[in-house]
Amino acid sequence: MTADALLPHLTAHAASAAHPAPASCACGPTATVTLADRPDTTVVRHAGTVVKAHAPGTDPAELALRLVTAARLPGILLPPLTPAPTPVGGRLVTCWPYGTPVDPGTPEAAPWEAAATLLARLHRTPVESLRPAPPPMRGPAKAAHALARLRAAAPDHPATPQVLRAWTTLPAWARADAPLPGPGSLCHGDLHLGQLVRHPLPCGPWLLIDVDDLGTGVPAWDLARPAAWYACGLLPPEEWSRFLTAYRAAGGPAVPAAGDPWPALDVPARALTVQTAARAVAKAAGEGRALDEVEQAVVDACGRMGSLPQQFAQGPTT
Repeated sequence: MTADALLPHLTAHAASAAHPAPASCACGPTATVTLADRPDTTVVRHAGTVVKAHAPGTDPAELALRLVTAARLPGILLPPLTPAPTPVGGRLVTCWPYGTPVDPGTPEAAPWEAAATLLARLHRTPVESLRPAPPPMRGPAKAAHALARLRAAAPDHPATPQVLRAWTTLPAWARADAPLPGPGSLCHGDLHLGQLVRHPLPCGPWLLIDVDDLGTGVPAWDLARPAAWYACGLLPPEEWSRFLTAYRAAGGPAVPAAGDPWPALDVPARALTVQTAARAVAKAAGEGRALDEVEQAVVDACGRMGSLPQQFAQGPTT
């Protein structure tokens, strides 16, 4: 089922999830809002309930385990409203309470400290205490998917060789070609500021959302996106310092408590840079336009990685 065909089914499911007795719904026609509508994800809100259609091909058993894990960590992850995914229109659907997202219009108020503290708490969760155990974190698999899409969508783009060459500098585990190293920590798998909401409304504590990539793995992966942005010059040093300092203060295990964090962050930061560049080039090619300034910055970083594979994340000093 296409995303357009799925939307009416998801809208009806959102209303029924918000109001188990349909006659009790007096919200009006504007109560249902589409928050995201992409081929891989569709998200609809009705009143205080959010329903999400997960990507086609999502493993139902693994998604169920991720929901169980989120339900067991209510002070860190937004708990789901239902214990298991439901098939709707050929897709797996989950239900969540609505939370207030980060306002992209006020970057000076970005909750870097809250994000870092939540990550540290997540990473410190004893994995052996989680039964049933969560599946492996999907971060590397997501990066590999972005590279596959680049090869299919933009094989002749002039930036594609730089991105592919940088990809080859990564170890096999970071390319999803080998198991993740070690027993690992509980990881979010796709951390960025869009993955935080305040709940309960209107200004409760920040919580992490989106469990699609949640699982055990290398905790430095969760610091990799802001680390990559910083290394590429896209995140101001003061914001990176706020994030890293808060993570260390909360006892996060992904980096040493003091000293140079980059030996731990280098591989994940390079992987997230390549993933971001692959998505950017594929998107620009699909839209028939040139790369914008930010997109070009991550492609240029890939070019540096291809020539100096072990030096990418050593530049800026924290």
